[in-house]
Amino acid sequence: MTWSPPSPRPGHPYYMYESIYAQPGAIRLVLRANAEILKGAAERLKSLDRVLLSGIGTSWHACLVGELLLSRVGRLGHRVRAFHSFEFKNYWPDPDPKTGVIVVSHRGTKRFSLEALRKAKASGGVGITITGRGSGEGLKIADYMLTTVDQENSAAHTISYTTALSLLAALAAEIGGDEEAAQALEALPDQMALLLGQESWEELAGRFADRRCYYFVGGGPNTGTAFEAALKMNEANYATTVGMNCEQVLHGPWAALEATDVVVLIAPPGPSYERCLALGKAAREIGTPVIGLVEEGDTEISSLCAHTVTLPAIPELLTPILAAVPLQLFTYHLALKRGTNPDTMRGDQPAHGRARAGFSL
Repeated sequence: MTWSPPSPRPGHPYYMYESIYAQPGAIRLVLRANAEILKGAAERLKSLDRVLLSGIGTSWHACLVGELLLSRVGRLGHRVRAFHSFEFKNYWPDPDPKTGVIVVSHRGTKRFSLEALRKAKASGGVGITITGRGSGEGLKIADYMLTTVDQENSAAHTISYTTALSLLAALAAEIGGDEEAAQALEALPDQMALLLGQESWEELAGRFADRRCYYFVGGGPNTGTAFEAALKMNEANYATTVGMNCEQVLHGPWAALEATDVVVLIAPPGPSYERCLALGKAAREIGTPVIGLVEEGDTEISSLCAHTVTLPAIPELLTPILAAVPLQLFTYHLALKRGTNPDTMRGDQPAHGRARAGFSL
């Protein structure tokens, strides 16, 4: 099945906006609809020597989060590894029959994600996909297909990301028999709904609409969140952004900070909190404003921030599902302030449209 995008919308609410606000209900439905397939896939993965995750772009960021979920919540330890699909296909050895490969691909049409799945199946391994409804036919060779949502009308994918993360979390909880994680995941849609109405996102975007560079920084599972937030900014409002791991920033990139930038710290409680705090202190000395995504009741990082967004208290490994939401909204409202269409990835502009026509995915 070939998916064709609808005509672009000329103004707010763009498709991206609707997808962001549909996420709580979508996560409930996706977890319920995939319950039986999750059990079968989890049972199969338990018996394997290795589990590899493969994706590109937003899907690769989901794989980075999934790597830790499966390692810790799923109790697979060092048997789990996340790969960018291009690298897995072209640079890494073929997997063996005792390897499971989870390919995350919303549209199911990207060349290297499809080739990653074929590589797994050709070696006799187990193939699992996490994909959207109506995705490409090439993914149907998988042994298990976990399905998220309808194909997104916006090029800046949001709802397909958080539903894929939710399925990875549910798969990890099923493999590891982690009831606490499963219960926390069940409560998450209600927490997300509250988060969606927590802030005046338009006002927040207006305060930071003219920054030279936007730094998104997190650690552990929120390294992927930082990467994803930077990507959404590139896609939706075309800002100059950097998404980085907190420790990596402290090893050099902090020196590029200017007072005209902004640092967004994704810093719930966990091992990366202290390193985010160190960066926040450095930013304050330089005069760079900080936006903090912190747990409710936080005092240390909050005291350094020009603005804080509070997250509910949930296990750190699940926080990327919630932390993505305020960053999506910030990105969206920044697009409105900057006068860009967040749905088109600039394909409606002649030079960028020609550029996009010059390469295949």
